Amino acid sequence: QVQPVESGGGSVLAGGSLRLSCAASGHTITYYLMGWFRQAPGKEREGVAAIDIDRTTTYADSVKGRFTISKDTAKNTLYLQMNSLKPEDTAMYYCAASSAFGGSRRLSEVPYNYWGQGTQVTVPS
Repeated sequence: QVQPVESGGGSVLAGGSLRLSCAASGHTITYYLMGWFRQAPGKEREGVAAIDIDRTTTYADSVKGRFTISKDTAKNTLYLQMNSLKPEDTAMYYCAASSAFGGSRRLSEVPYNYWGQGTQVTVPS
């Protein structure tokens, strides 16, 4: 199984950038669906970006053109580059992994069975 551990969160002014990392231990992420999710206070957790086993990427409409998901299999690490950050991006960000092919469910929590503890991103308004 894969154990994800997130890092890289923090507080950044609107318009700024952050890069989140998710170091995975236990198994290579080469053959895993990997995703980033976020949960803002009082809201449900939502899918932000995912990269499938075949390296197909999917983004939520709210982050398209601003966020980029990537993975470095040599480092067994998943990344989320976040640019042009907005106050509405403020949330706890979670990394998740699944041994199943995501397909149309890449941004759904359903396929994911391994979750990290999260890293906080704050963009003050």
